[in-house]
Formats: sequence, structure tokens, C-alpha cells
Amino acid sequence: MDHEHDNDCGCGVTPETVDLARRRLLAGAGAAAAAGAAALATGPASAATEEARTLYADPDKPGLPQIDMTIEPGRTALVVTDPQIDFLSKDGVTWGVVGESVTEQGTVDNIERLFKAAKAAGMPVFISPHYYYPHDHKWQFEGTLEKTMHSIGMFDRLSPLSLDNFEGSGADWMPQYKKYIEDGETIVCSPHKVYSPAQNDLNLQMRKRGIDKVILAGMSANLCTQAHLYDLLELGYEVAVVRDATAGAKVPEGDGYLAAIINFRMVANGVWWTDDAVDRITRSA
Repeated sequence: MDHEHDNDCGCGVTPETVDLARRRLLAGAGAAAAAGAAALATGPASAATEEARTLYADPDKPGLPQIDMTIEPGRTALVVTDPQIDFLSKDGVTWGVVGESVTEQGTVDNIERLFKAAKAAGMPVFISPHYYYPHDHKWQFEGTLEKTMHSIGMFDRLSPLSLDNFEGSGADWMPQYKKYIEDGETIVCSPHKVYSPAQNDLNLQMRKRGIDKVILAGMSANLCTQAHLYDLLELGYEVAVVRDATAGAKVPEGDGYLAAIINFRMVANGVWWTDDAVDRITRSA
């Protein structure tokens, strides 16, 4: 039953446990987050930095076939995963681990550039959001990052049927995206619950509109974005990922963005920069 969390509710999610978990997560970011703290203080950059472009550059001599995807009006959509405060704002619960990558890639502004281009071109836009409700905190088993997300109160909402306390919460959209997402045209799908769209209606909504090609962006690179890529490929979609309109956690276990970009190169139908994606979308109108 849906409820407000307190020390007597029995689900184990209280303000004290959430605060403690957030502190542990921030501490666990390690030296990478500490080293980037000064740069992060100014907020997200407007484009991928030269350092990031160099660090994650494609190989000069690729060993794999180089393929690409062509935008076809009426068949192509922009899909954005988790464009939410908890992932993309310095006030979000994951900023301590994803903030450096978000800043390096210029992710926040690049996602907005994609929204603008898609809206101007009349391209359908789909959002695959991530929400957790009180009943989700009673799962009997979790993976490592599921447990982390639940323990820090990430994407929490009070109920699937209520927007109480939603405005400005970590589950809410980034403020600059609201005019695109809440324009009455964008399709906001039901929430995915782990990483992929296997448990939401993204596939149904796109198929009902004749979509079979996807431009994919959003958060986070090696988790929900990558899982959406794999699932959509298995469902028969062509998918191009916008590489600097996503980002990943940097933790002692590894660089999530690096893990993702390697896999994007291996399986996606296209791996584009935002500049290229915006130009292609504009020319497709």
C-alpha cells in the first residue's frame, strides 16, 4: 500500500537511511569525483570538452565494419531515457558519481538541442522515464545498482496515481526540458523499472505510430541507455545513439561511459555526435 516513508512504515526507506545511503554513494565516487569537483561547481558545459573528445575518441583505424542509419520521416523518432533531476542536476542524488561525465560530455545541453531539433522537424519524441513507488522498495532481491538506487531514494514517487511532491523532486524532469516534454505532443511512456524498456510500453507506443528507427539519448550511458539500445535492437529497430547526449558514472569499479561507448560502437546502427544528429534531424524535415 502506498504511503509516506517514516520510521514505522516497515519498508526500510526513511529520511535517515536515504541520507546515509546518499553520503555513502558520494563517498564511493572516489578520486575521480574529487578531482572534478572544481569543474563541476560551475554546472554542466554546453558541449563535450576537447579533453573528453580525446579521451573517448574513436580509433583511427577501426577494426569493425562502419555502418550508419538514415533518418526517414514518419519512421524515425527521438527516444530519451531518464531526462530527470536525479541524473542530470547537481542537486540530484547521483551527481557525485555522474556529474563529472555529464559535464565532460555537455549532456544536459546536448539533450536539449535534440529536443529542439526534433520538435522543429516534427519528429515524434518519446520519453522512457524511471520511477520507483513505495511497493518497489519491497522487492525481495536486487542487483548492485538496483539496491543503490532504492537505498538513495532515486526517482522516488509517492504513488503511481499521484503527483504529490513530484514537482522539483529527483523524479521530475530537468526544468529546461519541461517545455518540450509537456507540450501535449511528446509521448511519456510508463516507467521502466530496472534498465531496459522490457517492462514499459515504449515498444507498443512506437509500433502503433509506425516507428522502426530510433535516435537514442539520455541517461545513463551503460545502464538504461545501453539496455534500451539492446532491447530495441532485439525488437527489430534500427538505433543510432547520440554519444555526447548521455553520460555515465565514474566509480572505483570503472568508467561507465567508457564501457558504454565501447558497446555502442559494437552494436548500434550509428554512433553520432549531437552536432551531427541535430544536422541530420534538421535536414530530414
